Amino acid sequence: MKTLTPIKIAEVTGGEYFGSTDEKRIPVSGAVRDNRDVKPGNLFICIKGARADGHSYANSAFESGAACCLAEQEIPNAKGPYVIVKSTLEAVRTLGEYYRSLFTIPLVGITGSVGKTTAKEIIGAVLGAKLNVLKTKMNMNNELGVPLTLLSLNERHEAAVIEMGIRDFGDMSILAQMVRPDIFVMTKIGYSHIVELGDLQGVLRAKTEAFAYMKPDGIAVLNGDDELLLGFDPKMRKLTFGLEEYNDVRAVNVHANSVDSVEFDIVSDKSNFHVKLPAYGSHLASLAPAAVIVGQLLGLTDEEICKGFTLYEPVEGRSNVSNINGITLIDDCYNANPNSVKAALTSISALPGRHVAILGDMLNLGEHTVKMHHEVGMFAAQTGINCLLCQGDLSNNIYKGFVSNSGINAKHYKSMEELMEEIPVQIKKGDAILVKASRGMHFERLLPIISGSQHAQRKS
Repeated sequence: MKTLTPIKIAEVTGGEYFGSTDEKRIPVSGAVRDNRDVKPGNLFICIKGARADGHSYANSAFESGAACCLAEQEIPNAKGPYVIVKSTLEAVRTLGEYYRSLFTIPLVGITGSVGKTTAKEIIGAVLGAKLNVLKTKMNMNNELGVPLTLLSLNERHEAAVIEMGIRDFGDMSILAQMVRPDIFVMTKIGYSHIVELGDLQGVLRAKTEAFAYMKPDGIAVLNGDDELLLGFDPKMRKLTFGLEEYNDVRAVNVHANSVDSVEFDIVSDKSNFHVKLPAYGSHLASLAPAAVIVGQLLGLTDEEICKGFTLYEPVEGRSNVSNINGITLIDDCYNANPNSVKAALTSISALPGRHVAILGDMLNLGEHTVKMHHEVGMFAAQTGINCLLCQGDLSNNIYKGFVSNSGINAKHYKSMEELMEEIPVQIKKGDAILVKASRGMHFERLLPIISGSQHAQRKS
């Protein structure tokens, strides 16, 4: 059994153990930072946040079954054993790195400016057709989420798919030192965190830090449709995926069946088979070949890979589709950057009915802000969006770009309240409606209004 104990946690992290002699060697499995998520046997990580101090919830965690706590200070009247370290964040990273080293199963790391969560879910689904797979939950892709994910590994797992998100130079090195991926998938080099990283070359440099922490026999799986990734040399075996003919594995004959599914053929020197992915979004076809490569590398047959695609389910807030009150609603509110917005616009353009895009600001684009918003507006017009509704100071440039490219029926709203009031007037039965903006814009507030029955009564 690959189990931790309180005394081993103290040894690995360089911390000081507090507790009885009998409790030193009780088994610890899994780790959480929220006392509401504690399951019996877990390690509870006490983290001092802006709004709450995890140390205040340590005894609550013990009451829920926590086997041990990792803390930065003494826990008064502690109801269980704990280890004091200088920094719980640094200690959990050290612990995650150590615990990962106990496993020899293949670990797949995934990063990219856009599509990394979707790729993680697709690859996890494909591998799940044959293997017991651990994959990153929700958005736990940072310096805390990654070690917590690694610490949930157990001996039943046969592979792991770990999403790795960064904001600045050095972040990927921190993550990769823990994950030590055997296969590293890169989806796209785009404008996310461009303020910190400067330009696309900076994004490339930051994300490819991971290759320094891979073994010589590691494998890079890169999006060959991305010019920077196509030209990048990872100094190890490189396989490319995408839609273009020169990729090692590619998707061709892509056809979106309304919102129900996307069909395409997978073509490579080794394989040629048809896939039906039960989800909305023609952009999914460009990521699917990555899952094929990873599946084949880990020994899956084409039949098993096809079965795995049928198990895919989108993550909440990312291209989720609802058919309600006569409209098709695409909830893509989770986040937005120029690449992801363009992909979303491309997908909605393939749907029947009138195409309505409700777009908000794309944040953290730095000096590229005005240009990128304007280009998204021009692209919206190019894809045939019939109605564009924008809200936010920056999104006024989306509106201007749309109009400059002969787009018609567009409005920009100064406030969220104005947009909320106008939505029932602007949409009607039969519309396909995309809602997308950066997370900080909180466009999820629009979903109940769009889903309501008011628009069905106003226009039909």
